[in-house]
Amino acid sequence: QVQLVESGGGLVQAGGSLRLSCVASGRTFSSVATAWFRQVPGKEREFVAFMSRGGSTTYYAESVKGRFIISRDNAKNTGYLQMNSLKPEDTGLYYCAAATYLTSYDQSREYNYWGQGTQVTVSS
Repeated sequence: QVQLVESGGGLVQAGGSLRLSCVASGRTFSSVATAWFRQVPGKEREFVAFMSRGGSTTYYAESVKGRFIISRDNAKNTGYLQMNSLKPEDTGLYYCAAATYLTSYDQSREYNYWGQGTQVTVSS
């Protein structure tokens, strides 16, 4: 089992930055791949970014490519999402997710473990 706790969300003006953190406990953090998803009311959970267990492979949604950076520190059992040049359309509840094994990195159904989410609101 892996327990995930996100933090770092908040209210920011368009063009600003936020850094989300995801602290893991339980299973060895380096044994799971991690990702960030986001969701707004009435819409499906949307893939944002992915990082492999060792950190050598990353993928991003087209909408955030060049603005967001996913990273992890396995020694600290913590994952991060640096969000720059934020836009109002980035507003949502951001979830950290982890998977022991997956075939599709951008599908929420592939992830075994989820945090409770942290709200990000970007004002125009």
